[in-house]
Amino acid sequence: MASATGIGSMPGTDFVESLRIVLGEVGDLPYVPELPARGVHAGMIGRTLAVLVGLDADLQPDGWRIGVGEGADLRRARSLLAQDLDVAEELAGTHAGQLKLQVTGPLTLAATVERPRGDKMLADHGARREIAESLAEGVRTHIADAQRRFAHAELVVQVDEPAIAAVLGGGIPTASGFSRHRSVRPPEADELLRLVVDAIRDAGARPVVHSCAPDVPVALLAGAGFAAISFDLALARPDDVWAETFEQGVDLWCGLVPPTDAQDVGARELAARVTAFFGHFGFDSEAYADRLVVSPTCGLSGASPAWGRTALVTSALVAGRLEG
Repeated sequence: MASATGIGSMPGTDFVESLRIVLGEVGDLPYVPELPARGVHAGMIGRTLAVLVGLDADLQPDGWRIGVGEGADLRRARSLLAQDLDVAEELAGTHAGQLKLQVTGPLTLAATVERPRGDKMLADHGARREIAESLAEGVRTHIADAQRRFAHAELVVQVDEPAIAAVLGGGIPTASGFSRHRSVRPPEADELLRLVVDAIRDAGARPVVHSCAPDVPVALLAGAGFAAISFDLALARPDDVWAETFEQGVDLWCGLVPPTDAQDVGARELAARVTAFFGHFGFDSEAYADRLVVSPTCGLSGASPAWGRTALVTSALVAGRLEG
């Protein structure tokens, strides 16, 4: 039958409580949550910078900057990640089954983090390659640490790429704001993604990619070697590329539940959207139920604490309706 999970972030600042909610509501595919409300060091970028190998960062007025030495915020990010993993090991160290970690992908990272002299790493081919290689090596170490902590778990690493469509389409603004960075061509994007995907697979984990943006480059992501694509179902056009990708063995994880407080969100109606999407391509529930994961459309950092739990509960209810 289908499973349920969350994207990564949770509301509030209490990591123990957030992890307990995750384990209680989506126990078949739990994840180590991120709590951005604790500060920049706890958000998706700070969390990932804490994983990099060979590249230090510091928080500048314009955001994170690589190559200017290890700043206090990066030290805090590394310390907080280690503390959270200690807690997760205590609460879920005996978990048997899938367990998900999240990192920011190389394209979104390059579009967000600045070079030593300013402007995004996206602006320079060598810098893009450098941060992807650092991320790949860091992910290997991160997985090895997680395997030691969660010896019975099957690790899944979700690579978050919310900016991938903008990177490919030349939509990332320069530092001045008056122009846009040149688009990264698909062959280079494939190369950068493959560095991370191969590192995840070589380390013994399953690579999944998430993007809640419209125009997800499905063929590119499938070609880079991801085992599953997590996406916002409401933004996905029913193009044949989805069916072709699914038939090639890439699982489709459907984002369905609103990430912020909403009303009239019924599990039956959400399940019907999934049925309609796959039915458009001629797939019945027996074809996809065991390969399907249901989630909120995006992270839950902007939700109220009550909705953070409700979104996961609803995801699990939808998954339960989609049995093969």
